[in-house]
Parts: sequence; C-alpha cells; structure tokens
Amino acid sequence: MKKLAIIITHPVQYYVPLFQLLAQRCELKVFYTWGMAGVQPKHDPGFGKVIAWDLPLLAGYDYELLENISTDPGSHHGKGIMNPDIISKIRTFSADAILIYGYIYQSHFKVMRHFKGKIPIWFRGDSTLLDDTTSLKAIAKKLYLKWVYNHVDKAFYVGTNNKAYFKKYGLREQQLVFAPHAIDNERF
Repeated sequence: MKKLAIIITHPVQYYVPLFQLLAQRCELKVFYTWGMAGVQPKHDPGFGKVIAWDLPLLAGYDYELLENISTDPGSHHGKGIMNPDIISKIRTFSADAILIYGYIYQSHFKVMRHFKGKIPIWFRGDSTLLDDTTSLKAIAKKLYLKWVYNHVDKAFYVGTNNKAYFKKYGLREQQLVFAPHAIDNERF
C-alpha cells in the first residue's frame, strides 16, 4: 500500500500519533468529516466544561477538513456527518486503501458503498456484544450490520469482545486484524 485515505469525524488525541507514524511509512491523507467544527474546542456535557487539547492534533500528516452540510452537525447521530464532496476528494487522492472509523455516519457509509470492490475498505470500530439482546430490534440490527460489514475487506479489532462482535456480524477470521488501542508512551 502506497496511499492510504483515512475517514474519521474529527482529530482524536489517541489516534493522531498513529496517523503521524503512518505518514512516515506511506502517503497518507486524513479526511475529517465533521468539518471545521470538529477541530474547535467544544463543551462536553459529561465533563461540564470546554475541552481543548494541549497537543497539536493537526501536525505531522496531511489532512483535509471536509465541508459538512448537515443541519445538525456532530457525531451524536448518523445524519450529523454529510459531506457532498467526499467521494470526489478520495478519488482525487487516488488511495490504494481506505480506513474508515465508524459506519453510522451517512458519509462514512457512503464511502463504504461507493468504493466496495474498487479499493480495499478497512474498518476500525470498538463495538462489543456486552449489551447484546435477543429482541426483535436485535434481530433487525443483526441483519443490518451483516449488510454493513459486507462492505468491509478488513477490520481492525481492539480485543476479544470486539473480535466476537465482528464475527457475529459476518466478518471472517482472515478479515480480522488485531490492532489494540495504543498510547504515545513518550508523552505519558
């Protein structure tokens, strides 16, 4: 792989060091789908204060902040991430593979559907079966997620519970790659 496109909503302090490392090994471009709002300090209701990181989250790798036209932008629902130019931006970059963080957002799944069978689709998520149920809703969810993950060539799992989740929803052993969450040991 020479060129990797990464699709993620906003800079995340524990993924940025990985992006910086990957940028030293291949041509990398991160497409931030939340737009400009995703890089601004914002109020976190859980912490009751504005969160702003004390490290440069946009240094050491190539990135683009995509226009997000959602009327209610954010990562709190699927229609909060709507990027009309995402397909053309990825095409222009000419990626050899696409790594997507999260399927729920309209634009992220749009990329999965558009490039399936054309460019390898890699997926990163950390869902588990720990809250799994057997309700009618769970059956519908299983059918939906099997369809979603049918668009994925490889999935990076963080642990045994995440791996079990991917297998339940149709991914095969040879599609799964162990990639635990990492930290920047030098910083901490």
